[in-house]
Amino acid sequence: MKKKTSFFLTLLFIFTSLSCDSETCCDDPIEEITFTPPSSESFNILRQQALEQNIQNETFIAEEGIDFTSSNGAQLQIFPGCLTTLDGELILDEVDLEFIEFYSRDEMLGPNKPTMGRMTDGNKAMLLTGGAFYTNITRNGEDVLPVCGIQLIVPTALTGGPDEDMSLWTGVIDDNSNLTWEPTLNGEAFVEGDNYFTFFNEFGWTNIDRFFNDPRPKTTLQVLVTEGYTAQNASIYLSFDGEETGLAHLDTFNPDTHMFSEHYGQLPLGLEVHLIFVTAEENLWRYAIKPVTITENGFVTIAHSETQTATLEELQTLIAALP
Repeated sequence: MKKKTSFFLTLLFIFTSLSCDSETCCDDPIEEITFTPPSSESFNILRQQALEQNIQNETFIAEEGIDFTSSNGAQLQIFPGCLTTLDGELILDEVDLEFIEFYSRDEMLGPNKPTMGRMTDGNKAMLLTGGAFYTNITRNGEDVLPVCGIQLIVPTALTGGPDEDMSLWTGVIDDNSNLTWEPTLNGEAFVEGDNYFTFFNEFGWTNIDRFFNDPRPKTTLQVLVTEGYTAQNASIYLSFDGEETGLAHLDTFNPDTHMFSEHYGQLPLGLEVHLIFVTAEENLWRYAIKPVTITENGFVTIAHSETQTATLEELQTLIAALP
């Protein structure tokens, strides 16, 4: 169904409820734009394709274990005789490994794997990563379980060198397919020489992380988007200038106001960031990238007319080039 948006109505809403100025609001000149919003399915397909192109596969004999080295030099060790079926039967024959690794914001955005960590109060804030990983093993297409610890050794040079404050996190995906990192209870990460050494005992998403640290007072941010875009067919991320190994996600959307928001109040005042809006346009990504300085209870708009299309590779190049 065609969606018609009047930016006159948007302008009226902004001035009456938020009192922002024309430089932060709307198109000039104001114009009506007719477009067809993408379906949530088409957006999710793009994300899934972005994820699948990062999968590394290996087949091995479970009784023998495997020492797997990724394309970036991470070393995963599954020890011999440490896999069972879900019913507890020891597996000795052939199994299939899937492995994914992300180290930078441009890799994380397409598959929707940002670095948002759960704080002790339940709110979320951005993490900086020493590497985010997905590990899974199947046998004849069926999931299996590890009954021994898993070791992963990651070169610190992949994320700018060693950081003693890094710890291990586990990825939890909610009903909206958004990933949140939570502290790992049964595992550890530490620096030794030029590597991070990690040990964990579950398959799935694992991350070597620490919270982004900035002493300045914190605030929130709201982003108004053109009617027709929602949390089901679009997303907004924040790239913090100078931090290539983290990607924040505005994971809250209000359908009544058409606003995405960082409502946790964890954005430092004065921080320079780049707001990245993404959605689908058939088999392409539709995007907008906008520089923003975080202000008290900040407000930004992303109009459909500000967006353009790109392939995933083109979008990743643009994100990698951000300051």
